[in-house]
Amino acid sequence: MELMDKTINSYFDVWLGPRDPRVKGWLLLENYTPTFIFSALYLLIVWLGPKYMRNKQPFSCRGILVIYNLGLTLLSLYMFYELVTGVLEGGYNFFCQDTHSGGAADMKIIRVLWWYYFSKLIEFMDTFFFILRKNNHQITVLHVYHHATMLNIWWFVMNWVPCGHSYFGATLNSFIHVLMYSYYGLSAVPAMRPYLWWKKYITQGQLIQFVLTIFQTSCGVVWPCAFPQGWLYFQISYMISLIILFTNFYIQTYNKKASSRRKEYQNGSTAIANGYTNSFSSLENNVKQRKQRKD
Repeated sequence: MELMDKTINSYFDVWLGPRDPRVKGWLLLENYTPTFIFSALYLLIVWLGPKYMRNKQPFSCRGILVIYNLGLTLLSLYMFYELVTGVLEGGYNFFCQDTHSGGAADMKIIRVLWWYYFSKLIEFMDTFFFILRKNNHQITVLHVYHHATMLNIWWFVMNWVPCGHSYFGATLNSFIHVLMYSYYGLSAVPAMRPYLWWKKYITQGQLIQFVLTIFQTSCGVVWPCAFPQGWLYFQISYMISLIILFTNFYIQTYNKKASSRRKEYQNGSTAIANGYTNSFSSLENNVKQRKQRKD
């Protein structure tokens, strides 16, 4: 294992250059192998988990879901606050900020972004809860792609560009996660569900987040500083992939369902006007539509 780690590290050093020495020895950052293993296990559970649960009763998980979502809400709020204050303390430049000019604030940003990286490992539990509750329709390509890639991407970010221009996307995402995990924590309490109305706007906020991140990242390309350009181009490409997938999810989840409901309403109105009732339409109108959950 040690020989494999040294070999992998030597390849990374050749491809990406020397690592940032400020994170040397930090938990999970020294070698890529643990992050890769966690990701491979995640994908294996995504594949085998639904098969294992196929003939079993779904678990409720209600109590632990409240605690889990509350914990991630508080962690996201902490990261958002620390990132905003760190950026202000370091006088970060919105248009382009390198990784070594923020003084003590750089280390504050690095420490918070390590928690952001680690939170992507914790968020694997989102999918595991879906499996345990047999909500397999929520385990979409978008969901798995987003969860599996973020942990790996942020391992590289933390080793080579752990502060500077890297802060922006993590700051916005932490804010969105405050809204998202608070929503899902409250939705785990049945009495609260009638009062939850902002799920649709969370997805809209995610799309706005991706657009703003592309804009801010592009500023570093147009008005460059010492921040490595290759990371900026990669970030833009990744954000575009998320915009495509999240837009498709939004259309499938909200626009098509709204159109379907309008057609059902029109069909129901016509049937009543002709003196008949459509039992299938009545049944469908009484069934609560399940909506997919995305972060």
